[in-house]
Amino acid sequence: MTTVGVLALQGDFREHHVMLDGLGADVVKVRRLSELDAVDGLVIPGGESTTMDKLMRAFGLRDGLVERIHAGLPVLGSCAGMILLARDLRDGIEGQQTLGGIPMTVRRNAFGRQVDSAEVDLVWELDGSPMHATFIRAPWVEQYDEGVEVLATATGPDGERHPVAVRHGAVIATAFHPEISSDTRVHELLLAQL
Repeated sequence: MTTVGVLALQGDFREHHVMLDGLGADVVKVRRLSELDAVDGLVIPGGESTTMDKLMRAFGLRDGLVERIHAGLPVLGSCAGMILLARDLRDGIEGQQTLGGIPMTVRRNAFGRQVDSAEVDLVWELDGSPMHATFIRAPWVEQYDEGVEVLATATGPDGERHPVAVRHGAVIATAFHPEISSDTRVHELLLAQL
């Protein structure tokens, strides 16, 4: 049986754990390099990207994560996870590092502050169906390289449409929080890659 890890340093890792468990996955928390080495897929949850970056380095996980992601580990990052999976970052704090899992530029807190959080109806591009998504201090993708597949877009406060769900190889990132809805499609997409 394949095992999915949920990075459990900070953020809403419990909600991801519950959703994956409900889909029949064998789910474990990842806080140490030995736990990372034992998983077949990983979720990087929403939370505070700067804090998660610091904790990954403090726990000695960052280099191992970069290595596993670049070796093809299936990964899902939501909100802060999207920020951490980007190659390049806009509006990050000084010294903030990313994991470089997707060749894209992400703008941190692009949709605004906490008070600007919203629920938005999207189109899930894989099948053209509607998807209801929750954005909380959400990022968006500003630029991406060829080979990055856009799974959903949303209109930002600038009036422009921006990618808010993307996939590159085995790595999926969403600006929204799929773990706090009853819609399991994003997590199912991760599990289908294991």
